[in-house]
Amino acid sequence: MKRVASLYLPDWPIERLRRMERTAIPTSMLPEGARRNGEAISRHAESGRRREAPSDDSGFARGAAPLVEAAAAEQAVACSVPRGSGWRPGAKWARADDRAPVTEHLETARQRKAKVAAEIAALPAHQRPALRDLGRRSEAAAMPFRAMPPDEATGGQPFRPAGSLPKSLGPSANGLPRRRESRATGDSVRDSGPPPARETGEALPLVTSLKHGSRLVIAAACPAARALGLAPGMAITQARALVPGLDIRDADPAGDAADLLRLATAAARRWTPIAAVSDADGLLLDITGTAHLFGGEAAMARRIVRLLARLGFTARVAIADTPGAAWAISRFGTQGRRPGAGRGRCVSGNRLATQHSGPGLRPGDGCWIIPSGQHTAAIAPLPLAALRLDPAAIDALVHLGVETVGQLTALPRAPLARRFGDALLTRLDQAHGRVAEPLDPVVPPEPIAVVQRFAEPIATAEAIEHWLDTLVPRLVTALAQAGKGARMLELVADRIDGVPQRLRIGLARPSRDAAHMLRLVTRRIAEIAPGYGIDSLALHVRRADPLDAQPFEERLEERAADIAPLVDTLANRIGDARLWRMRPVESDVPERSLEPAAPLADAARAIDRLKPDDVRRLDRGVDLHPWHPRWPRPARLLRRPEPLDHVIAELPDQPPRRFTWRGQTHRVVRADGPERILGEWWRRAIEADSVRDYFRVEDEAGHRFWLFRRGDGERPETGDLAWFIHGAFG
Repeated sequence: MKRVASLYLPDWPIERLRRMERTAIPTSMLPEGARRNGEAISRHAESGRRREAPSDDSGFARGAAPLVEAAAAEQAVACSVPRGSGWRPGAKWARADDRAPVTEHLETARQRKAKVAAEIAALPAHQRPALRDLGRRSEAAAMPFRAMPPDEATGGQPFRPAGSLPKSLGPSANGLPRRRESRATGDSVRDSGPPPARETGEALPLVTSLKHGSRLVIAAACPAARALGLAPGMAITQARALVPGLDIRDADPAGDAADLLRLATAAARRWTPIAAVSDADGLLLDITGTAHLFGGEAAMARRIVRLLARLGFTARVAIADTPGAAWAISRFGTQGRRPGAGRGRCVSGNRLATQHSGPGLRPGDGCWIIPSGQHTAAIAPLPLAALRLDPAAIDALVHLGVETVGQLTALPRAPLARRFGDALLTRLDQAHGRVAEPLDPVVPPEPIAVVQRFAEPIATAEAIEHWLDTLVPRLVTALAQAGKGARMLELVADRIDGVPQRLRIGLARPSRDAAHMLRLVTRRIAEIAPGYGIDSLALHVRRADPLDAQPFEERLEERAADIAPLVDTLANRIGDARLWRMRPVESDVPERSLEPAAPLADAARAIDRLKPDDVRRLDRGVDLHPWHPRWPRPARLLRRPEPLDHVIAELPDQPPRRFTWRGQTHRVVRADGPERILGEWWRRAIEADSVRDYFRVEDEAGHRFWLFRRGDGERPETGDLAWFIHGAFG
């Protein structure tokens, strides 16, 4: 019997955004209660170290008494560097007010360390804390990766007795990652780096926006935002009116789809060979014949949910006989009415589960296992949207009083076909299994490689070159069948002693030129150490890009020379990092008017990289080159302008007559300028009044330099009139 699992990710766009932005939350963004609590712990710990009783004037001091005791106990074994008391580091043993013997402190510290080490050693290997978490710490620090849950009693971090392990280091009851409940909405809200915070310290609801026509609408909303009445499709202006201070981010549908495709590829490699993308927020997995490899269907479903939970994604998995039934239950399993007590099926919190499918299927696990042959009864109480029908058809059926799949199934088929067409009956039959619903599986890309094994080992450069002449055409054929061009090749020569010899060859652009690739590889055969002999040769394509068929053109006129073979030859000899070209950038400041680029990078127009609604797209004029031909620039600028000494020049706009650079005096015989360049005030405020006057000068020996004076020679705020050299002409 065919079994299909539907993986549903209800908050995929939001959780993907939070995962991308996840960072350590700084102290300034912690809740106000947590900051007050941390400051109070620091103050009371210092007063406890000086044997002073804490003040009871405030209500917080009375409520924080357990925290004071815990901080004092931790301070006894903490680092001896005090905070703000003026003692030098390491002088804890020399304090006059510390009357306890030194040996007593040392014994207490050893006992506590031994106790903590024993508790850590008792944990499973995957739950032991990292080495960076085991250092000694004398102050109360917030968890750098997850904010602590709020404590209603003290308004800060929960109390933990001295010497006890945090919950994140101890074994949990069910092994599942714990969720934190938001006090405002009651929904599980997951950390996502530094989210915006209200004055009360709670994270703001997060939504993503997408332009639909001439207005911005909500593309996705987090659980907290949905609890406040926000829903996808709502106008952003209306959402801002309902929830002031709403956190709005730009939606990325293309990125969401690309990451979902990568998830489907990973599922096809790890869980089942047939995995297909289902809508924009889920996958369909054909687990027929593969569930037993993971301990059964229930264990496999729990493993998938827990794996995604560790990655920060909320997931639901439903397993049924048909893709339609699995899709419906994974998305609407919590919305159906209480069905009849069918055999082998139980109802727990309006969630359908299997009594004999294994332990662990409790409400909140996000797993639904429908026994074989009972999917029809399982989807009967679900709403009509579970059949993936057209919204207009759903509205018409609801108007007729049909609200569930069971009610629709009981109606005659002929009137439904005349009224709503064949699409409705097709979806109904697909969910019930009467019509097959084939999946469009994601095919993981297979690595391209060719291997040649030898009956007798080879050990000469001539033999290696001979077999490379056979391997490279086979590799080109495989690349042509895949429609790709090689960007990086790796030659692996397996020696008989088990030590492989590797050579990597890079190409500047996708290529299937067998002669060119063979030349690049054979030039580096001398780097292979054959040892006692080579058993096999293999050519692997480590990186490839799509490359369609190239048209063959015969023209009499001359075409631009192709420098790609030259770039490949030089890059494989001296390295990619030592080969580049300079690309002009639209900027008046010389050091900003160029940037390094790849040797074969396309000089695309900047307007092509602008946003669709950018006003600069209205400029249809001819593009002006950033380097004006009337004002030539040196072929190579200095890394930074160097100051000149003993400069003799007339103010305000005359070139220098003499200057000294690097200890050598130069007398100017010819000069051209000035070329005045103003600062870019929109980048830095300090450049609002800056002025540079550039001159091209030539000395008696014929050397030409590019000099500039800082300031216009009239206003002191424009510069200090210092002279610099910025480059030299060839």
